[in-house]
Amino acid sequence: MADNARAKRLADLIREVIAQKLQRGIKDPRLGSHVTITDTRVTGDLREATVFYTVYGDDEERASAAAGLESAKGILRSEVGRAAGTKFTPTLTFVADALPDNARAIEDLLDRARASDAQVRQASSGARYAGEADPYRKPGEDGDDKDAAAE
Repeated sequence: MADNARAKRLADLIREVIAQKLQRGIKDPRLGSHVTITDTRVTGDLREATVFYTVYGDDEERASAAAGLESAKGILRSEVGRAAGTKFTPTLTFVADALPDNARAIEDLLDRARASDAQVRQASSGARYAGEADPYRKPGEDGDDKDAAAE
């Protein structure tokens, strides 16, 4: 069982090697410059690596990039093995990163909250208090002091 620091170093190396190979070494048109490697995680026994990626584009480009990564998996794994110099090269699993979708959903929620706040602000701009400006009674007003002194 390897320590976490070694797994982290191997994950960083895998991310760098795959990103460089995608940028310079693979001539698959499905893996253009719109594929970004966001994160890599390696299991504790250094046997399996999960590579997270994002694709900028529509669903068709995402599906084509996923197919391109699956077809280039062998080449990428051999490059990782050459760079890592470990006894066993981890198997690579490519997973589409949900970070951009989550960020988009959060941004939509924030936009709706801003619109709702603007509606409330607009509705309250001409509003007045229902009663007086200061609804609390003060000593010395309305004869309350006389009732308190009599008791």
